[in-house]
Amino acid sequence: MPNFLLLALIVVLGTGGELCVSRAMKGVTEPLRLHPGTIFRMVRAAVVSPWMWVGLAMMTAAFLSLLGALAIYDVSYVVPVTALSYVVGALGSATFLRESVRVERWLGIAVVAIGVTLVILGKS
Repeated sequence: MPNFLLLALIVVLGTGGELCVSRAMKGVTEPLRLHPGTIFRMVRAAVVSPWMWVGLAMMTAAFLSLLGALAIYDVSYVVPVTALSYVVGALGSATFLRESVRVERWLGIAVVAIGVTLVILGKS
């Protein structure tokens, strides 16, 4: 497997997992009070959602990819490159979750993407 594929898996699977878990949690009603019984019912409702399990599986695969990437690359390279998850997360939240992403966030994400590009170019 090419080394860059590990980094792509971290970003895509990790962010995809977060999007799936978010979708599962959006299907759970917000607790009106912090009572143990209410919290237990909320957690139980989330755990039975298929989106929760898909998300957890994706995040597990992303973590295993992270371990592989850290065995190959320096942490000072892996961590900044995985910041591309901000770009994937914003795109996923806008398309998959139908969330509104404001212009200010897109500008911030563009700054992060420029920084990641500089890190990648510095590796060459």
